Amino acid sequence: MAMTSRERISLTLRHKEPDRIANYDSPWGTTIRRWRTEGLPEGVAPADYFNYEIATVSFDGTLRLEPELVEETDDYVIRRDASGTLTKNWKNQASTPEFIDFLLKDRAIWDEHKERFQPARDRVDWEKMREQVRVAREKGKFLCLGGSFGFQLIFSRMVGPEKTMYVMADDPEWAKEMFDAVANMTIGMAEIILDEGIEVDAGHFSDDLGYRNGTFFSPRMYRELIFPAHKRICDFMKGRGLPVILHCCGNASEIVPDLIEAGIVGLNPLEVKAGMDLLEMKKKYGDVLTLIGGIDVRTWARGDLKEIEEEIRLKVSAAKQGGGYIFHSDHSIPDNVSFAAYEKAVECAMKYGSYN
Repeated sequence: MAMTSRERISLTLRHKEPDRIANYDSPWGTTIRRWRTEGLPEGVAPADYFNYEIATVSFDGTLRLEPELVEETDDYVIRRDASGTLTKNWKNQASTPEFIDFLLKDRAIWDEHKERFQPARDRVDWEKMREQVRVAREKGKFLCLGGSFGFQLIFSRMVGPEKTMYVMADDPEWAKEMFDAVANMTIGMAEIILDEGIEVDAGHFSDDLGYRNGTFFSPRMYRELIFPAHKRICDFMKGRGLPVILHCCGNASEIVPDLIEAGIVGLNPLEVKAGMDLLEMKKKYGDVLTLIGGIDVRTWARGDLKEIEEEIRLKVSAAKQGGGYIFHSDHSIPDNVSFAAYEKAVECAMKYGSYN
């Protein structure tokens, strides 16, 4: 009999070979709209159609300020969100948000708002979370608790990229205080949720630490300012018997040994266009780190079905050996990927990802 997703991924994270590799991904909203015109049935979510095997529950990790609609046109909307960040989003095209302004411009503003990072029961929609857990268990999914590790939230949502880099260099104690505050909230919320009886299988936390050419900071800065927060979260989850998966975009290859030391057992999405190499990662860390992703979406976008199959054959056949691999794009699925191309990718992943 085929395994459930929960059984399959639990074995994978322990570097044992299940019946086949697991499947997981995240198409853009505009991608889903395209696929509806190309064969994805109306009313059927991609997660159900393609059998994505990881489900996630989470909590409100913002500063919980009152959101504000600033401007809306036929083409875009400008909002100030619950963390005070002013963003512009385009309505009719896929794009990352344009960040216009950030709340935490100096340490005095941080001191004014840092108490808002306190964990609290009302950060959770308990009715919604229990229903998500019920559905995930009914479908046999591997269920994760989602949240932030710290750097990404400060970097991209509260202080801003440029300011964060200056703070890390010029005022490292303030930077560490902010990263620790996010970690404290994540640990506190995990404790509240787990003590409530919400049963999850792992933590799946996000911290985008890299860009195209490497990490945003030196390995020394990572170890001094960010590593302690990462390790405390991993230690807490490990104490509850739960492994930790890290979502980290960009090229973080220089600090992978540090991530492993912190307690990370799974890493995604292994962004090819940023220089992450799935097969090299498998050689170096395949016995201790479950690799999730590493399949180049640019290949899918070109739409050559033979090229798609060949890349997946080469990568999946090697990455699956000894367990420790989950199929995923190397970031997410953009809207230049056709429904037929992605169907072929998943079909090939299941073909070459079988252990039978």
